[in-house]
Amino acid sequence: MDAKHDILATLSYFDIFDYPLTQTETAQFLQNSYSNLEIAHALYELAATSWIFKFDDFYTLQDNRSLIARRRKGNTRARKMLETAGRIAPFLARFPFVRGVAVSGSLSKNFADEKSDIDFFIITSANRLWLARTFMHCFKKLTFLFGKQDLFCMNYYVDEDRLQIKEQNIYTATEIATLLPMQGIDAFNRFYAANKWSMDFLPNASMRVSYIDEMKNPLFKRFAEFILDNPAGDLLDRLLMKYTAHRWAQKTKKRKLNRNGVVMSMDASRHYAKPRPENFQQELILRYEQKIFALLGRYEGKLTSTKPI
Repeated sequence: MDAKHDILATLSYFDIFDYPLTQTETAQFLQNSYSNLEIAHALYELAATSWIFKFDDFYTLQDNRSLIARRRKGNTRARKMLETAGRIAPFLARFPFVRGVAVSGSLSKNFADEKSDIDFFIITSANRLWLARTFMHCFKKLTFLFGKQDLFCMNYYVDEDRLQIKEQNIYTATEIATLLPMQGIDAFNRFYAANKWSMDFLPNASMRVSYIDEMKNPLFKRFAEFILDNPAGDLLDRLLMKYTAHRWAQKTKKRKLNRNGVVMSMDASRHYAKPRPENFQQELILRYEQKIFALLGRYEGKLTSTKPI
């Protein structure tokens, strides 16, 4: 695959989200490596032949300048929300058994609209994920009293015993590459080491951990971890997993919807808690594959038809 094919594939992925990219961003998410000159030349030729469209410094598959205004507005909103996330992350890191906190979702890609929450990706100590999650979600119940629940969306947990993400595809590789770690440099260094497979999809992506401060462990956190570092803590963690998984299964069965209109569901095990991949991830990957199949099919057909006989 040459640079033009890769660019079309990359822009196709972000086109699902109506999100134009700069040249630097496009290069970061290409599935192969090219020089800056090769990328610039390929972008120029694709834009010159209307396979893609350039507005200011942004590239998109859509001939729609309003996407640029939408992106800029979303970037501005995201910067403000990231400042808030930067204040929240150290607080979340103080909960027992939490070892790392990162911003995930659209906000980690520097975009937020009116419906965006602050999504957090949490790493916990081994075999204490459900204790950590329960402590954090008991606190979240209180945030509903003040209408601040959207600031504390802890929706993806992994523990240090199983840091490798099970689903290995372009979606999860992109989510890993765009995580914004805020607390727990050691935990995220181990997380990225366990997920080197993501570089097979995005070899140019840089993992962002160098600027993170190590977490502080207040007295309450140390005390809670001390009294639960025993077989009773193991048993309690397992019971909380089973109880929580059952409650979420009932929500799914009743087809309860979240604020975005998606059926509420959870994929739960001893070592992770996350939204079920088939509810969003698999649908998105299918849309992406269909989009690039159609686009590259047209592109290859055009190239073939213009070749001299």
